[in-house]
Amino acid sequence: MTVTWSPQQQDDLRAAAIAWLSARTNDGLDALTSEQINGFTWGGERFRLMDAQRGIRKPRQFTSALSIRTTFRPAGAERPYEDDLGVDGLVRYKWRGDDPAHPENRSLRQAMHERVPLIWFWGVGVALYKPVFPVYLIAEEQREQQFVVATDGLQHLESTGSRVEEVMRRYLRQETYRRLHQPVFRSIVMRAYEASCAVCQLRHSVLLDAAHIVEDRHERGVASVRNGLALCKIHHAAYDAGILGLTPDLRVEVRADILDEIDGPLLEHGIKRLHDTPLMVVPRSRRERPDPELLEIHYERFRAS
Repeated sequence: MTVTWSPQQQDDLRAAAIAWLSARTNDGLDALTSEQINGFTWGGERFRLMDAQRGIRKPRQFTSALSIRTTFRPAGAERPYEDDLGVDGLVRYKWRGDDPAHPENRSLRQAMHERVPLIWFWGVGVALYKPVFPVYLIAEEQREQQFVVATDGLQHLESTGSRVEEVMRRYLRQETYRRLHQPVFRSIVMRAYEASCAVCQLRHSVLLDAAHIVEDRHERGVASVRNGLALCKIHHAAYDAGILGLTPDLRVEVRADILDEIDGPLLEHGIKRLHDTPLMVVPRSRRERPDPELLEIHYERFRAS
């Protein structure tokens, strides 16, 4: 017979799991394989943080869910969160099936009532997940068969009905993007580019960014791998500043006045020598390579700068 742990024991494990994930993801930067996630131990024994077969993980010792999972969708499928963002700026997580009394749905409802933190394992590749933590369930929308998910720090914000409502919604959207969408986008791009700068092949994860080819505020600036480039921080800044451009056939160009400039070795070797060279790293799958039309949009801006 399984004994239900005390609330303190459950809280301790949640905290330990989040700390363990933080240490193994460079404080949330990197994705983990299923095998790596399964390496978590508690009390000297392996303890599963994610259910390999179900989207919702409720340990038998717990009164409520510990984690939720979103499966990977390859390039060409819908964006992972396209239908999940509400007008309030918060994301949604669907029920298991359509039965509100399903044990997994009840475990999520209990997590909402207990106001406990959950871990969201978001699929960014085959057997590869970006852990997003902590997240909280703050409401249930039964008609839509889903829960409302908030990131840390937002779980107590409620609608005010005042003139500041729109300001709050914009804040929630920005915070959701920062804590959920951007990390997921980064992990998808890093997987496709094998955690290497597309321009110089630098492989240090903490020095790499997932850059948008066209910015997310552009009408075509979706957070998909085909609108992404893995760039080191120097080349990301140079790309955004119009110092470095990329042609639709994936060749690097450097702005003419920069080519004429005399400066130190970083400019000479790190920027100028890249002119008219092909990208050093591109995704193996053609379906994940940069969209030529998006490259053309940015390249025209670069040429006009």
